[in-house]
Amino acid sequence: MVIVFALLALAVLVTANWYLWRRLFRDTTGGPGRVRRVGAVLIGGGWALAVGALVAERTGAPFWLQRVLAWPGFLWLALSIYLLLAVLAGEVVRPLLRRLLERWDRRGEPAVAAVPHPERVPAGAPAEKPQEDGSPPREPGKGGPAAEEPSEPGGSTLVAAPSRRLFVSRVVAGAAAAAAVGTVGYGTYGVLRGPRVKRVTVPLAKLPRAAHGYRIAVVSDIHLSPVLGRGFAQKVVDTINSTRPDLIAVVGDLVDGSVKDLGPAAAPLAQLEARHGSFFVTGNHEYFSGAEQWVEEVRRLGLRPLENDRTELAWFDLAGVNDIAGESEGRGPDFAKALGDRDTARACVLLAHQPVQIHDAVDHGVDLQLSGHTHGGQLWPGNLLAEAANPTVAGLERYGDTQLYVSRGAGAWGPPTRVGAPSDITVIELASKQA
Repeated sequence: MVIVFALLALAVLVTANWYLWRRLFRDTTGGPGRVRRVGAVLIGGGWALAVGALVAERTGAPFWLQRVLAWPGFLWLALSIYLLLAVLAGEVVRPLLRRLLERWDRRGEPAVAAVPHPERVPAGAPAEKPQEDGSPPREPGKGGPAAEEPSEPGGSTLVAAPSRRLFVSRVVAGAAAAAAVGTVGYGTYGVLRGPRVKRVTVPLAKLPRAAHGYRIAVVSDIHLSPVLGRGFAQKVVDTINSTRPDLIAVVGDLVDGSVKDLGPAAAPLAQLEARHGSFFVTGNHEYFSGAEQWVEEVRRLGLRPLENDRTELAWFDLAGVNDIAGESEGRGPDFAKALGDRDTARACVLLAHQPVQIHDAVDHGVDLQLSGHTHGGQLWPGNLLAEAANPTVAGLERYGDTQLYVSRGAGAWGPPTRVGAPSDITVIELASKQA
């Protein structure tokens, strides 16, 4: 089944890229030539860089090589998605544009009747004989069957139709390329600019009045990588500190790479400031990057890892569980260990990277679960896939007596680009119903 799925995926990928090449390069040129060859090299080379970037990241290739491949390779992934979507949208516009041009051509046709004009014949010149059909004689070199342009029904010449198709193809291809480049460019700017602060009020029935207004800064999916490095981490830290939170929760997917390569990029996390400290739980990408080493690194930077553990704060319990991906290393989530013996009369806030962990949270009487993982879909229409795989893609929802808040995340995985899913750092303000 794995082989069949891989072959099917490869067939879809090849077909989609052949279609892109056809619409962007073959249909916009009059015949074989340099432009078509350049188009084939551009598309093939883009995918070679993209695959190379993914393989280099997962195999721990030299960091300089990861950085060389990451920018062009991952940006090509985003650009190819929106080129394909734009060209598909162009299929709707293409026949409408053709009809519009045909109408303009018909309106522009001259409606002038052919009127014979007498020609002066020099004195002494022999008169030309009429043609066999009785029509007036033609000047030498003018008229005649060889000079007539073959016509289509309706008056358009056969030469005009290919020219019109070529014009329409160029207009549609140019508009599609401009739309794709503009979309990816703006989406990349949004990520590199840094996440914006989002504020959400969450009422908890068990929260005492003294804790009314308690603020938790939630940040997930920072994804430090060969693309998003130390400068990006500093922006995230500065944004969090500007909210002056009581507590900071880093809910997984901090990195895409080893401590050796990305330790310097994560160094600004030591500057996080909150009255009651900063806490961390693992995400699935930590288990691709050396989770045990990263847990020790964040501890060294001043964050407290909650590995299937909890701490009792003055007004509520704060618990954290490992990500589901840790099961492959025998370090998966253990809700019983983190929550089994707690005082259920106290409010409980749980840090768990993936929203799908909400069902275990409900079973253990958690009041609020804070998660990330989905990126809000990151690249529209990826939100449709995220909705199929997660109970909540972004925002606050209730499951029985448990509420789930899912952040879209601060960074991006793969392409440093977001479309329709802006990055955020969320300040959760807890509200007491007794206040």
